[in-house]
Amino acid sequence: MSHVTPPAGLREFKALIYDMDGVIVDSEPRHQRAFMDVFRKMGYEHNHGVEFESYLGKSDCSVWVDFVAMHNPKWTLDELQAWKQSRFIEILRDEQPIFDGLPELVSKTAEVWPLAVASGSLHPVIDEVLALKNLRQYFKVVVSIGDVGKTKPAPDVFLRAAELLDISPADCCVIEDSAAGVQAALSAGMQVIAITNSLPAEQLSGATIIVSNYAEIEQLLLPLACAS
Repeated sequence: MSHVTPPAGLREFKALIYDMDGVIVDSEPRHQRAFMDVFRKMGYEHNHGVEFESYLGKSDCSVWVDFVAMHNPKWTLDELQAWKQSRFIEILRDEQPIFDGLPELVSKTAEVWPLAVASGSLHPVIDEVLALKNLRQYFKVVVSIGDVGKTKPAPDVFLRAAELLDISPADCCVIEDSAAGVQAALSAGMQVIAITNSLPAEQLSGATIIVSNYAEIEQLLLPLACAS
C-alpha cells in the first residue's frame, strides 16, 4: 500500500504512535483491580482514598505518590510499585485482554507508517502486553514513562517517541483513550485520534478526531484497504 489520503480533519502524517493502556490492551479496569488487590492486602480496601478515574492515562507512580502522602504506609514507594506491577502482570497473563480489532489495525497501519508505542506504563508491563498476539514485531520504537520521567499530560513520552523515530512531532499522529494522553499529544504538537474505550467523547473533546471503535480508525486511515 503506497498511499493513504487523510480524511477531513487530519493532515498527512509520517508516523503513528499508539498509547498502550486503554488502546492496545483493555487494562484500565485491570489496573484498578490490581491496585485493589494490593490495597486489600495492605488493609486499605475501604479507605484507600484513590479516585481511579482521575489517574487515567497517568502512571502507577502518580497513584502511589498520592497514596503515600495520604497514608504514610510502612512500605516504600518502590515496594508498592513492584507489588502492584507483579499483580497486574499476573492478570495480564491470565486474561490477555487485547482489544478486538486492535491486532488487525496494528498490522495494517504498520504497512504504511513506522509505528511506536508511547506508554505511561513501565517496560516490564509493556513487554508483557506486546508479547500478546505477537505485537512487538510491528513497533519500531517503544517508549515508557520510565524513560522520560514526566507522566502524561506532559508531552515528554510522545516527544521521545518522535525523536527515536527521527520524525518531527508535527508529522506524528497519536491514538489515545485518555484526556491526559490527548493533552500530552496536543502539547507535543501532534494530531490525535481519540477512541472512547475509557472515557466518553465529551471528555476527549480536544482530540483531532474522536472514534468509538477500531473499524472507524481503519475507515479513517486505510480507505484503500477497506475498499479492497
